[in-house]
Amino acid sequence: VQLQASGGGMVQAGGSLRLSCTGSGRDAYRTPMAWFRQAPGKEREFVVSISGNGVGTYYADSVKGRFTISRDNSKNTVYLEMNKLIPEDTAVYYCAAGYYGPNSDGYKYWGQGTLVTVSS
Repeated sequence: VQLQASGGGMVQAGGSLRLSCTGSGRDAYRTPMAWFRQAPGKEREFVVSISGNGVGTYYADSVKGRFTISRDNSKNTVYLEMNKLIPEDTAVYYCAAGYYGPNSDGYKYWGQGTLVTVSS
């Protein structure tokens, strides 16, 4: 599975961004996917995961109520709608596929990352 993430950029605090991650390859269809992020000088952290059929979602407490994950399986694409952004959300965001849950070791496939910068 190859993953292509897009949608990052710079936004002021309180603003919104939408990230997209499109999968391609034989096993891309309906595979569970997730978003992780890595802030400068910090370890990569889990953000949210979505099941293959889109029914199950699992959010990190830090983004619950502000971020929403969804998917369109006809396009093999997962979306991350990020609202009420705060400077602490600044990070490189990575999409991952092949597992459902917060454990990064479970994910076999990773995208290249897209930078989100939130200014105060």
